Amino acid sequence: MEAMPCQNQRLGPRPQDEPPAPATATASGGSRLIRFAEPSDDSGCPSPDSSSSSNGVVAEPPVPAEEGGAPAIGPQLKLLPMNDQLRELQTIIRDKKSSRGDFVFSADRLIRLVVEEGLNQLPYTECTVTTPTGHKYEGVRFEKGNCGVSIMRSGEAMEQGLRDCCRSIRIGKILIQSDEETQRAKVYYAKFPPDIYRRKVLLMYPILSTGNTVIEAVKVLVEHGVQPSVIILLSLFSTPHGAKSIIQEFPEITILTTEVHPVAPTHFGQKYFGTD
Repeated sequence: MEAMPCQNQRLGPRPQDEPPAPATATASGGSRLIRFAEPSDDSGCPSPDSSSSSNGVVAEPPVPAEEGGAPAIGPQLKLLPMNDQLRELQTIIRDKKSSRGDFVFSADRLIRLVVEEGLNQLPYTECTVTTPTGHKYEGVRFEKGNCGVSIMRSGEAMEQGLRDCCRSIRIGKILIQSDEETQRAKVYYAKFPPDIYRRKVLLMYPILSTGNTVIEAVKVLVEHGVQPSVIILLSLFSTPHGAKSIIQEFPEITILTTEVHPVAPTHFGQKYFGTD
């Protein structure tokens, strides 16, 4: 069945000089992964020279190397395609004059966009259903075996967005606090589904500043049998340093965010929960 085009897919035929898209079906039951659509020249998405892996993943262009020759961020980091709606939400969240009502409303919208795109990173299987008119429809169904893990407290702001998309998904929690002077993170509490080692994990933490908190959280997940390759980190904002630190520690992890900027809105948790 020919898939309906996404907003950032080409609607016309592929150029002859462009290699065909790699097959997504596998030999084990037709399971495949949804990834970002291939960029178009005029879609506002990444340019065709953006790096892509062999499984069809198209990554955003890496953040340029910093002064002093620091390495650029790799393809593990994926950005939502930028548009005016996304930029407005980011602006409201960063604006110190925004009321808490506007802040929370915009944050929830941005969280929902990130969660929806995070679900596109999970595997699904093809299936056939019967419509009320008796016709057969070839569609897809997400595979079971996924869960969410929020890093308290700001990560809890993303839980409702995940539940809105996956009503019965199980969500674990990790409490990690960082020392204000040393910036070293310490784990105080962790509660996961007992079979989390079998699941794919959507790790939720909205602001990646130093990356230390997420690194400690991933270490806890690894101790519980979770492989970094099945962890998808959902965040709203990230600094280049935070993303690089996480990827250097766990090269197989996937990070999904809306923006990489040297200054992160670290006031997010306090303003979202009204403790600013």
